[in-house]
Amino acid sequence: MKIADKVFVVTGGGNGMGREIVLGLAARGARVAALDLNGAGLAETLRLAGQVDGRVTAHEVNVTDRDAVRGLPALVEKTHGSVDGIVNIAGVIHRFVHFSELTEDEEQRVMNVNFWGTVNMCRTFLPILRERPEAIIVNMSSLAALLPFAGQSFYGASKGAVKQFSEGLYAELLDTSVAVSTIFPGNISTNLTGNSGVKMIDAGGRKVRVTTPADAGRQIVDGIAKRKFRILVGGDARVLDKLARISPRRATRFIADQMKSVL
Repeated sequence: MKIADKVFVVTGGGNGMGREIVLGLAARGARVAALDLNGAGLAETLRLAGQVDGRVTAHEVNVTDRDAVRGLPALVEKTHGSVDGIVNIAGVIHRFVHFSELTEDEEQRVMNVNFWGTVNMCRTFLPILRERPEAIIVNMSSLAALLPFAGQSFYGASKGAVKQFSEGLYAELLDTSVAVSTIFPGNISTNLTGNSGVKMIDAGGRKVRVTTPADAGRQIVDGIAKRKFRILVGGDARVLDKLARISPRRATRFIADQMKSVL
């Protein structure tokens, strides 16, 4: 997909991978509407973009607010003229505990942001994207959607829902101008725990493979340009994905052993 001169809407654009995707798309000549709940984070994204011509714009939006999301197309089209792609990055995790210890409010929050926020964006923008000669939907799933992580079972379920929804959209849109890519990041050094109001886990002194947000952003933007079906981010994601395909039970037990120090 040619990125230059396209218009993208990126949720979660105020920090982490979302911010790096905004910057990466803009660096390749795209116009970007960055969305986030955090106004200060969006201001920093604009500063880093160094744009003075309005190529990157910031919009404080809660993706779980359906009415607010419905108003986005008119706002983005008024500012940028069109929409060629949406990149749904906004997401949260929950406490690192067994499922039985989670409250219903925690479960609802994770599902509302991760799944329904993605659905809201897709439902709103899909009719517009289908009118474009070339367009794309990019949804953030997780490595936790490909194999289970004890202590994040409900988060994994929400991202598993995103995976099935996103890949289902891919199948439904095969004969249209709209491509669909699904992202499966491994361990990324973002502030997802802080943004989710969750305490950082202790790796127990073990070395943990980590991909920086900047590197993750580059991999994701490359995947968008190639219209990849699945965008696996990080060496750990690629290795564990292969292991899960070869032996799902072995992969599950391996991750469970790694998570014992957390629970």
